[in-house]
Amino acid sequence: MTDLFRGSFDTAFHGVKLAGVDEVGRGPLAGDVVAAAVILDPARPIPGLRDSKKLSAKRREELAAQIRERALAWSLARSSVAEIDEINILQASLLAMHRAVQGLTPQPAYVLVDGNRLPQWPYPSEPVIRGDDRVPAIAAASILAKVQRDSELIALEEQYPGYGFARHKGYPTALHLQALRDLGVTPVHRRSFAPVKNLLAQSLSE
Repeated sequence: MTDLFRGSFDTAFHGVKLAGVDEVGRGPLAGDVVAAAVILDPARPIPGLRDSKKLSAKRREELAAQIRERALAWSLARSSVAEIDEINILQASLLAMHRAVQGLTPQPAYVLVDGNRLPQWPYPSEPVIRGDDRVPAIAAASILAKVQRDSELIALEEQYPGYGFARHKGYPTALHLQALRDLGVTPVHRRSFAPVKNLLAQSLSE
């Protein structure tokens, strides 16, 4: 095991400027999709990096602070709700990841992306299934993206009280679906997603 790879995963690239990329927020009914890109510094390791979903909120915050301090480079980017509705969530996620990598200084020599798809870009790269638990740089990206997006959804709780954004972070929980039925659709909801789309269609037919 090295500072750059975990377990059985390996790649042809063994340089320093390796970026890991991940996104958060493909499944929710509301809010932007947020992506992060991180180039870790092998000289300043960060113990405990793993899939952000397997960490407590407190631990994610602690690790996010260490990533921002110790990484060679990190970048956050997004695709808006309007972009998600216009080009679909998959393309919006790929676009957000592309923007995150573009924001890195220095630019990476190689990019590893969580999942099984790559954005259309000029970077030498490869997808890594379950990369957030196999490549520390991808884990770091997943942590930064989740901490950022969660903070934005918590802020939406104050802007749109009653929807429970601080609790469900926009995901289609029973609480969220009931709030949509009771309170209606907000500007931060994704109108192309079926529960929101169906509710809008129903209100128009009444």
